[in-house]
Amino acid sequence: MEATSVLLLALAGATAGAINAVAGGGSLVTFPALLALGYPPVSANVINTVAALPGYVGGAWGYRRELSGQLRRVLVLGAVTVAGAILGSALLLLGPESTFVAVVPWLVLGSTLLLAAQPWIAKISSAGNGRSPGGAPDVPHQERLRWPGLGQLGVAAYGGYFNAGLGIMMLGVLGVALDDRLARLNALKSVLSAVASGVSLVFFTIFATVAWPAALVLAVAGLFGGWVGAVLGRRLPSELLRRCVVIFGLVIFVVLWVDHASSTL
Repeated sequence: MEATSVLLLALAGATAGAINAVAGGGSLVTFPALLALGYPPVSANVINTVAALPGYVGGAWGYRRELSGQLRRVLVLGAVTVAGAILGSALLLLGPESTFVAVVPWLVLGSTLLLAAQPWIAKISSAGNGRSPGGAPDVPHQERLRWPGLGQLGVAAYGGYFNAGLGIMMLGVLGVALDDRLARLNALKSVLSAVASGVSLVFFTIFATVAWPAALVLAVAGLFGGWVGAVLGRRLPSELLRRCVVIFGLVIFVVLWVDHASSTL
């Protein structure tokens, strides 16, 4: 690759890593950058998914304090994430892309609206289960993960197929399904995103052709960006962080919708 291409990918990767750690949706920075450098859409999507892993790992490491007491969530939802990521990655390589791409903007919008409504949903659900809205469950080891697991399965399948907006969607589902502070949910999201990306990396390495030089540049830059994003995300008040995530999610929806609408004209 030329020096200008490396620089562009490094800047895009660092920015995407920070965005993924704080909110999710960093692939909407790296995906257009890859397309601008001449990579075909499917190849760019594969590179995006593979290169996102270090950024997610960096975010999880930055949020390691918020992961305290979430081991059971990580194990249960992590296993579900593995299954979903395999399914999504297989669909990307074996099935048509056009139909799924058409509904991607609406999936991102739905998850963003779920995250925006999470405080009100938490208040309603906490009235009958003895929990304080936004707080940790009174009996964490008895927390039921059936519905969070079902939602995570769908989100992981989406992430294996089309990585853009994965963090927004995952955080939206976790915010509704689990009663906890947003910083702790962000930490869980980072771990589960790393699991999904790691599974897809192995799958694509075996069954697809990966442009490793581009993926390596994005991955190294994303690792640094993910650490920076986690540090910034922890210092933001929960409500301010929620609003930033919701606004960013709406921007992602508009970008994806406009892109799809223009491609069908």
